Amino acid sequence: MRVTSKGQVTIPQHIREKLGIAPNSEVEFLEEGDRVYLLRKRTSGRNSRFKALRGVATVKMTTEEIMKLTRGGE
Repeated sequence: MRVTSKGQVTIPQHIREKLGIAPNSEVEFLEEGDRVYLLRKRTSGRNSRFKALRGVATVKMTTEEIMKLTRGGE
């Protein structure tokens, strides 16, 4: 594998799939002695899983209406 003049390398597909690295994923580099490890950057807890969906809902319902739906109309 070669490094481009811009310092870029291509991560092989099987490694991207194994680590769950998709376009726009963030990665980190870990140095240990004379080795460098590529790590998928960990997201900061539960909130980040929903960050992309924030503000996406288009149904205008009150909290009470949503609770009735989720509780089976109780």
